[in-house]
Amino acid sequence: MSLGIQLLSSRRFLPLFVTQFFGAFNDNAFKNALLIWIAYESTPKSGEHTAILINLAAGVFILPFFLFSALAGQLADKFEKAWLSQKIKQAECIIMCLAAYFFIIESLLGLFGVLFLMGLQSTFFGPIKYSLLPEHLQRDELIAGNGLIELGTFLSILMGTLVGGLLVRSTTGFGVLLSCLVLFAVIGYLGSRAIPRARLYQPDLKIDWNVLRASDAIIAAVKKVPLLWRSIMAISWFWFVGATCLTQFPMYTQTVVGGDESVVTLFLVLFCMGVGTGSLLCNAFMKGTINARLVPYGCWGMSCCLLLLIGASYAYSECWSSQPQILLNAMQFLQQGFASWGIVCSLMGLAFSAGIYIVPLYALLQHHSPQSTLGRILAANNIMNALFMVGASVLAVALFALGFDLVQLFLSVTVLNFGVCVLVRRIVHHKGNNG
Repeated sequence: MSLGIQLLSSRRFLPLFVTQFFGAFNDNAFKNALLIWIAYESTPKSGEHTAILINLAAGVFILPFFLFSALAGQLADKFEKAWLSQKIKQAECIIMCLAAYFFIIESLLGLFGVLFLMGLQSTFFGPIKYSLLPEHLQRDELIAGNGLIELGTFLSILMGTLVGGLLVRSTTGFGVLLSCLVLFAVIGYLGSRAIPRARLYQPDLKIDWNVLRASDAIIAAVKKVPLLWRSIMAISWFWFVGATCLTQFPMYTQTVVGGDESVVTLFLVLFCMGVGTGSLLCNAFMKGTINARLVPYGCWGMSCCLLLLIGASYAYSECWSSQPQILLNAMQFLQQGFASWGIVCSLMGLAFSAGIYIVPLYALLQHHSPQSTLGRILAANNIMNALFMVGASVLAVALFALGFDLVQLFLSVTVLNFGVCVLVRRIVHHKGNNG
């Protein structure tokens, strides 16, 4: 059974993996450190409203994906991708130095500027990393390569979130955090220098600097190719579900589970490890072939596990409501019996299903896109991903305003997910989807 881990010993893949891993780590470490700093350090001093600042921070980070993805896709198609990666990672080194400086002087405005710049550099690196995979990997290695990238991404999300949150309020840890941000940016830059050079497909491409017009043109062009458009919509749904879960974990833990921050950490670990494991096992399941046959299984698995999570949550709430209202730590939560383990298993199953759902979709998108326009197609994907993540927040706010609780929000997402199962079956049955 091959997991494709041997790619980590190849120069065709390892430098890209290292560059992506440390970039995603810094994104999440800085972002979570900033949110914790706003909640516990900045807001009490400035008198600002915490909820407004935290939600504003989320919007500031995602805004560049809307504004500049089309430009990023054009640059990825026009210029040599390894060279572009180096320039982007050089910029990240400077941005992380600015982050350290603004944390030291406690400048909230400066830190928001850094957050925007981090989102901007991630926007420009996104089309490059996914378009480099089909450039340097063989066709039968694409599933494994995408699986490892997703595994690395969710491990870096987990580690960055934990490190940023744990160190930012510690006197000694604060300096360690700032040092790590700069050091890991440098490691990412060194990794980018080792990425093999890629072919130039459209060096004469004329850049459209009007980002709104360029975004509209890219999305319109992708819509003309049903397989690519459906794949992008299905990938965006993955990020919709992921954003819903990761955003609601703290409130779910407090109001439904009655747990403290250690339970939130447990749920984050379960979710990230589940997605990573499912992503890694995709190559073993598919044996390197590029098709969508696993995608419906992943989608139905997500639906079933969401239903299990809803049932376990109601069962747990009935048991917990009859006990003294104290916040439980992770170990105490796991000792609550069958319902608590139902929540654990459903979260692991949901994340695992999401992992085997997403990897084949990325491979399909890369394999069936012309290399000369792959950067722009991936840019269209990034725009839709960002739109769906914002949509997840909008849906949650709207349902809460209507009086829905968290478990009913998960039920609403489950109903929508059954509709997505119909969409992904059309991808499976699309003529020639196994290339």
